[in-house]
Amino acid sequence: MAITNTIVIEEVTKRYRGAACDALHQVSLTADYGVFGLLGPNGAGKTTLMRILTTLISPTSGQVIVQGCNVVDEPHLVRSLIGYVPQEYTLYPHLTAWEFLDYMGTLSGVQHICQRVEQVLAQVGLLTVARRRLATFSGGMKQRVVIAQALLHEPQVLVVDEPTAGLDPAERVKFRNLLAELGRERTILLSTHIVEDISATCKQLAILHEGRIAFVGNVEDLVARAKGKVWTAAICSEEWEDFHRSYCVISSRPAERSGLIDVRFLVLDSPPSCNAEPVPPTIEDAYLSLIRAGSS
Repeated sequence: MAITNTIVIEEVTKRYRGAACDALHQVSLTADYGVFGLLGPNGAGKTTLMRILTTLISPTSGQVIVQGCNVVDEPHLVRSLIGYVPQEYTLYPHLTAWEFLDYMGTLSGVQHICQRVEQVLAQVGLLTVARRRLATFSGGMKQRVVIAQALLHEPQVLVVDEPTAGLDPAERVKFRNLLAELGRERTILLSTHIVEDISATCKQLAILHEGRIAFVGNVEDLVARAKGKVWTAAICSEEWEDFHRSYCVISSRPAERSGLIDVRFLVLDSPPSCNAEPVPPTIEDAYLSLIRAGSS
């Protein structure tokens, strides 16, 4: 039978021992080649799903299939197919980038290790600094070293958990561009709570909220769902407290006219009672609208 999806997640539930509720509840997703985004707030269950996918933990029920291999029944095969970039990682600061990758590749049994180290360093744009010690690297450069390590065994699937957290804007842009380039040849599952990372790199996405799938589709479909729900208004500073309690405020700043505040806000049900104007939603607006509705 032909494999039509690289990753198939079917009705996956995970409840940790002693927990009052499921960390994941009947989560189903499919992903093929390219970058697939998994968006959600901290604590939504994203890392739990990544750890199941990479065989670090087992689901309570349901199944995950990676290129036809079940993560529970065939964990060794799945590990050979997946490269994992965790949210937290350890590097050896006294080693150079080349030494670190050579060491990790040798431990993993990678063939033709010198050739592979050179190839992956070139892929992530670090070949010219390969002989520098990792202690001298910026946060973004260290992230690229971790990506290079995950690529050493030439995986068909790359699982990346919160890769741009803590990076400055320029490094985040470089990292997003790298993921987009790598996604041309493999499936990348990008887990993040940063909306811009999704809109810049992903053709498809899912939103995970409180352990459940709240949305699956493309960015355009998500934004369309927020049409008519995003408004702007100029309110008096004296009205701020009441306004903030009544609406979900996305942003606010002092208006050009003294004593007024320009506000961008969400309305989930009927149009606002104040003097306001509707505006086209962004992906961030749509995401906040969906999360807000799911929490109400």
